[in-house]
Amino acid sequence: MELWFTEKYENNTAFSIKIKKTLYSGKSPYQKIDILESEDLGRILLLDDFIMLTEAHEFAYHEMIAHVPLYAHPNPENVLIIGGGDGGTAREVVKHDIVKKCVMCEIDGMVVEKSKEFLPTVASAFDNPKLNLMIDDGVKFIKDNKDSFDVIIIDSTDPIGPAEGLFKQEFYRHVFKCLKDDGIMVAQAENPYYYTNIQKDMFNNLKAVFPIVAMYLSFIPFYPSGMWAFAFASKKYRFNDNPRISDIKNMEKSFKYFNKDIFYGCFALPNFAKEVL
Repeated sequence: MELWFTEKYENNTAFSIKIKKTLYSGKSPYQKIDILESEDLGRILLLDDFIMLTEAHEFAYHEMIAHVPLYAHPNPENVLIIGGGDGGTAREVVKHDIVKKCVMCEIDGMVVEKSKEFLPTVASAFDNPKLNLMIDDGVKFIKDNKDSFDVIIIDSTDPIGPAEGLFKQEFYRHVFKCLKDDGIMVAQAENPYYYTNIQKDMFNNLKAVFPIVAMYLSFIPFYPSGMWAFAFASKKYRFNDNPRISDIKNMEKSFKYFNKDIFYGCFALPNFAKEVL
């Protein structure tokens, strides 16, 4: 008998992947965690029955959430990741020689441990000396640290459960204070096809706090519609003010998705997505 995992979306559509077997199924204090072995896409991480990543295509998410803000900032020495328990975003951040310190604050330690155990190609940077992993509440951590980071990356799940507070205007005000005077924040920002109301609230909250706010896109086959958005919010720099293009050229052969053309092109939006802003 064939085994398929199907994630059902809110608009009477769904996405299915053929599965070989379940590698892990359990529940942390915060959420249900499953790791599946698929026929063609490698291992799959599910949180509360939502697909977080597939090994085959996770680069389209992790490269885009990490490298866009890091190259837009002239000197991103100190970076904070909120969430990102699978380790993929941290893996991308520590590739940058210019980054001296990366703090990762993840509320659910079980996601980290199971990712290390079952997703080693994604969770490959936890032993990197530049990375400081903290199992803690990201909202509290942001409140307690002022004027500390050049770049903050909010690698969260959807705005329900433990991630709900990461989409509120009050949280973005604390993010603003946690950033240095020329800091940049990037956050996963849902999907302009299916989650317009969430996006409108999110970007309105960001625009109430940051002087510069933009949306950019990546194409990620395991997320609803295959198109996914990110929020770019900055105290000082627009993405194209003074990007470190020479550094992109030096590193881009090591990337599967990101390159110089993608850096500029990902901020080009279709009209229906512009309406969200």
